[in-house]
Amino acid sequence: MDLIPVSRPSFGEEELASVKTVFDSGWLGLGAQVLEFEQEVGKFLGAKNVVCTNAGTTALHLALDALGIGKGDEVIVPSFTFVATIQAITETGATPVFCDIHADDLNMDINDVRKKISPKTKVIMPVHYRGIPCDMDEIQSLAKKHNLKVVEDAAHAFGSSYKGKKIGSFGDIACFSFDPIKNISCGEGGAVVFQDDILLERVQQKRILGIDRDTWSRYRNERSWFYDVVTQGYRYHMSNISAAVGLVQLKKFDKMNRRKIEVATRYDAAFDGVEGITLLRNEGYKEIGLFVYILKINKGRNELMDYLTRNGVGSGVHYIPSHVFSFYKKEGVHLPITEQIYDEILTLPLFPDITDAQVEHVITSVKSGVVAR
Repeated sequence: MDLIPVSRPSFGEEELASVKTVFDSGWLGLGAQVLEFEQEVGKFLGAKNVVCTNAGTTALHLALDALGIGKGDEVIVPSFTFVATIQAITETGATPVFCDIHADDLNMDINDVRKKISPKTKVIMPVHYRGIPCDMDEIQSLAKKHNLKVVEDAAHAFGSSYKGKKIGSFGDIACFSFDPIKNISCGEGGAVVFQDDILLERVQQKRILGIDRDTWSRYRNERSWFYDVVTQGYRYHMSNISAAVGLVQLKKFDKMNRRKIEVATRYDAAFDGVEGITLLRNEGYKEIGLFVYILKINKGRNELMDYLTRNGVGSGVHYIPSHVFSFYKKEGVHLPITEQIYDEILTLPLFPDITDAQVEHVITSVKSGVVAR
């Protein structure tokens, strides 16, 4: 029996055809397709400025660096996130200060954030876990009170809205990921999204080695021998190849997201009330760009994962809390909800091309596995 994967990209002939146009042009790096993708993402989100990068991690680092975050600064962030979020912070020289999460939706606990603010705090970094938006009104109000910036890790949340506004269309900065299994994929890629025009030139320059003339000559697929270097920069730009894939994926987003929400709703109906299983709060998936489907298994999560594997169902854990890793571990850091949740969460298969038969097999296997433990 083939294992049903936890996630899988949804690519087809349209993406191949789009990439072929880039190959035929002979300009594979930063160019016209990247500019077009940035413009289309901006239209989709209702965002003023979009600067695309080669990964979601580099988007986060670029955002922090452009804000001048560095050694001696602190960034408050949930430990309960993929380690890439934290690596983006430490790459600047700043210190991540870990906050706890809410047990019902696994997003950052604003009350714990309040306790962690210090004179060194410069940024609050919410993570929109699963694609469910954090309480941005509370976060932005707290940030304004303490003169802090908000840099949203929206890697899970492309297409999600908060109170009718798309994530990325408001606030200071939101950073997205377009890796192979995100809500849309460029193969690899990311984006820094913001409204501040003053920040735009700085982000664009830093995105490609601090070069002042990265923009129009390269965007027009023209070669220019003269340039100036005006700031510390990085090789973080997106390629035309990645953007060509993203342009097709963007057109497919609504269809792919509808299918994922349809499957998640079926999972909810199947598992609601099953002894040993707790559903997470999901707001009915209204205006949500859904990334992953996660249950809480009250006892024996690891044994259930083994059972599912034997029955051809892939599963996962999103994620190991960052504060337990050797590189980040500090005495006295205790996040009770995060640590409890880590022992309970289980990620089930969710991707646009999953079949109805596969969904039913997942449901049957989980239910029988919970009983069998």
